[in-house]
Amino acid sequence: EIDLITPIAMEKGLRFAIREGGHTVGAGTVTEVVE
Repeated sequence: EIDLITPIAMEKGLRFAIREGGHTVGAGTVTEVVE
């Protein structure tokens, strides 16, 4: 589970990357959207 600072549109299957200081520190795929 993750809480976003800024709401964004996302759907199941969307790929994402988590970046910090210009470096990728994580990546994944949305498997479930909980509203």
